[in-house]
Amino acid sequence: MASFTSLSFLLSFFLAVSILRFSSARKLTESEPQLKFQYHRGPLLTGKISVNLIWYGKFKPSQKAILTDFITSLSSPKPVTPQPSVQTWWKATEKYYKTPSPKLALSLGSQILDENYSFGKSLTTDQIVKLSSKGPQRNAINVVLTSSDVAVEGFCSSRCGTHGSSVGARINGKRYKFAYIWVGNSETQCPGQCAWPFHQPIYGPQNPALVAPNNDVGIDGMVINVASLLAGTVTNPFGNGYFQGPKEAPLEAASACTGIYGKGAYPGYAGNLLVDPTTGASYNANGVNGRKYLLPALVDPKTSACSTIV
Repeated sequence: MASFTSLSFLLSFFLAVSILRFSSARKLTESEPQLKFQYHRGPLLTGKISVNLIWYGKFKPSQKAILTDFITSLSSPKPVTPQPSVQTWWKATEKYYKTPSPKLALSLGSQILDENYSFGKSLTTDQIVKLSSKGPQRNAINVVLTSSDVAVEGFCSSRCGTHGSSVGARINGKRYKFAYIWVGNSETQCPGQCAWPFHQPIYGPQNPALVAPNNDVGIDGMVINVASLLAGTVTNPFGNGYFQGPKEAPLEAASACTGIYGKGAYPGYAGNLLVDPTTGASYNANGVNGRKYLLPALVDPKTSACSTIV
């Protein structure tokens, strides 16, 4: 089993403050040539992939809708008229593939509810993997989402979510590797670490928090982390794809650009974003059903630069 820590707030913060100013085209290799963002010759995820959601704990229907609409927005068959869109953001991952086919297409798959906390309210990494295995395992990414009252090993202290892979049950006599993701709702535990910029950070510059686009600090923060980890999962599913730095703590497609959401971003400032004139919420991508989201910049593998959609 391979497991990767992503979006570690402390690591990301200290990496961020080591550079005086970010921009939408910050070269990752200028100050750290030994940590060049590169391809390590392993497989990427391809073809039709179902994103299955395992809801662990209590989530409101409105909260589930925010996240399911985001997943649907990634590869929605209906083009989103307002631009920039979630689909446009996700299309940037195509730059990681050497050939145009077989194309990667994500779709919302099964949803599994575990509202009775089958493993309790304090989870280990091994239990996260066991929960992820409850979803379909072939051609799938199984995403475990833990509610705000669930503690997870390392949550808040060193990470906001993880992704990795595990070997599933036998299907027609053969075992398949499946990818998994875990993300926690940080609203009551550490919003300043895992839901920034919708909450003031615990460390660093104390700029005013932004208004969350779906009026839910915890869930809008989860969307950022799910988006980052999905990008990391498809481009580095088994630990030998695209990343920068050590394999044990890689900086991937989105996590290498932590804190960058729009042009002109720098530590403590998310960048120049779009603002909803009615709600005052900040966002950079439109989704299905009139949704708005804030999504992280992604590394352009051809230039090793962090690229934003606004």
